[in-house]
This record gives sequence, structure tokens and C-alpha cells, in this order.
Amino acid sequence: MAGSRLEKFGTVYSRVRDLMRSGVIKPSQKPIWFDVYDAFPPKKEPLYVKPHTRTIKKQDPVPEILYREDEIRAKFFEKYGTGYRSFLLHKPDFVSTCQRFVDKYMELKSRDELSEAALFEETGKALLAEGITLKRRGAPPGSAESSPG
Repeated sequence: MAGSRLEKFGTVYSRVRDLMRSGVIKPSQKPIWFDVYDAFPPKKEPLYVKPHTRTIKKQDPVPEILYREDEIRAKFFEKYGTGYRSFLLHKPDFVSTCQRFVDKYMELKSRDELSEAALFEETGKALLAEGITLKRRGAPPGSAESSPG
């Protein structure tokens, strides 16, 4: 206990008293307040009590933000995967295949009144016509979007 500096292991008085008893502190080095504390001890012993902290799980105030494009991207990645090309982040004008798909999807949606599934297929065909080959996830290599299967 003599080497402890934490208040939770006894009071300052009890630590100084024990150091004096063991001979580490000589009576001539006794603190000025020691005799006063000894003569007039406090009515209530000053003990360290760890404060109780209740952790209440707060609800996250930020709602999830989902855009219409996010749903299209999710369907794209589900059907076609990430593709064979990596993202070229060092080029500022780089547009990923997924982003081209989303742009074309939105363009076709503004022009035509098709169901979502038909619009998704039409977008794939339109990109194929532009020279962008989409490979279905899990399809054997060499099979493109327009091939049956």
C-alpha cells in the first residue's frame, strides 16, 4: 500500500500514518496537517467511491440515406458483380461501368414507361450497343449480356 498513489487504496491520512509506522517517514518529516487531522478526525471517513455511470444506448440520430441510384447499383452488382475492370481512381474523368449503367438506366427511365425488370434488361442491351460488355455473375468467360443463358 505504501507505493500506491491512488486514492481508492486508503486515504492520504492512512497512507502517511502507515509510512510513519514502517519508518519510511521520520517523525521530523511528518506533514503539518497530520497532528490536526489526528486531533480532529472527520465525522465521515473520506473514501473513494467509484461513480456509477449508466450507459444508455442512444438511438442513432442520423437516418440511413438511400438514393434511388443505390438500389440500381445494388441490383447491378448482384447481377453482374464488380466486373473485370478495376476502378481507376487516379483518373478524374473515369466513369465506372456501374455508373454508366446507372446513368443509362435513368436516361431510359425518363424516356420509356417500362417495368423495372424490363428497364434493367434494356439498359444492359443499350450498353452492349455502345460497346460495353456486361458479364453476368457466375457466367462462363466469353458469354456476354446478350447471349441466352
